[in-house]
Amino acid sequence: MGNNIKIARTDLAQPTDYEQLVDQISLLWDGAKEGAILAVNSALLMANWRTGQYIVDFELKGAARAQYGKQLLVNLSKDLTARRGKGFSRSNLTYMRKLYLAFPICETLSHKLSWSHYFELLKCEDPLEMQFYFKEAIREGWKVRELKRQIKSSLFQRVALSTDKEGVLALAHEGHPVMTAQDLIHDPYVLEFTGLPQKKRYKESELEAALKAHMEQFLLELGRGFAFLGRQYVMQIGSRKFKVDLVFYHCILKCYVLIDLKRAEIKHGDIGQMNLYLNYFKTEICQPDDNPPIGIVLGAKKDEILMEYALDGISNQIFAARYQLYLPKREELQEQLEMMLQTDKSKTEN
Repeated sequence: MGNNIKIARTDLAQPTDYEQLVDQISLLWDGAKEGAILAVNSALLMANWRTGQYIVDFELKGAARAQYGKQLLVNLSKDLTARRGKGFSRSNLTYMRKLYLAFPICETLSHKLSWSHYFELLKCEDPLEMQFYFKEAIREGWKVRELKRQIKSSLFQRVALSTDKEGVLALAHEGHPVMTAQDLIHDPYVLEFTGLPQKKRYKESELEAALKAHMEQFLLELGRGFAFLGRQYVMQIGSRKFKVDLVFYHCILKCYVLIDLKRAEIKHGDIGQMNLYLNYFKTEICQPDDNPPIGIVLGAKKDEILMEYALDGISNQIFAARYQLYLPKREELQEQLEMMLQTDKSKTEN
């Protein structure tokens, strides 16, 4: 009797059906867990925002301001910690206050971002810069770690330096949408994640290998839409073989992107070589529904005037850009950006 029951159960539940049952229940609980996390994050975010609102409202009362003054957050931290436990340090309360001041209308908060995201965003002193990272974090789905790295690498300043005053304002309101080949480029690219700065000398092949080994970070630096296809792509042209260092496909612009790495300064011959690669890809690799390929020559240095002459008259989309193996000095980039905006303003007035 017992054996009959066992056989009946086996007949009713084939292995594939059972696996499907396990998958269904597993997915159900994954969704429930994710939903619970989102709900908790949303509730915590609103609690932080309202705490900031209460503090600001309290400060606006003249008598309260005179009585508590600068000690308000210190006293509040002590009393709330005694009553509620951790989470109410003076630093946290300061950022809750900042959250409310930066987003006085609660509907402008995005619940796609956690309190940890906002904590990093509120460290930006420039409102335009903060709005840029706010838009990009939502658009790109950055995790907190990725957001911190982009802020640390001064992405806003690097992207803004390639545009004009109106473009800088647009970055704050719209983020950095990829519409054209030019939108892909920011100069310099920061490749500190490779670890190569610790070495006095390195070969191009070492840089290439380091980028492949840290492809996730490199894709984050390149920006949205890149899909990695291969390294040292071989092209047979006549009796000779040529190799391009890195090949990507851009899913938004629907085109191949070729990257050639140069350890030292970019030379005019490097532009001609990339032009050869692009012509080969257009003829031999691209499909009828692909857009023309894009080439990026990435070097440690570049001479702007030399590159201007080297690129003049070339119909293919080729860009020469620098890379750095260390994080740029934020102050210097900010100063360059302010000078650029000031120059643009002077031109407009004249």
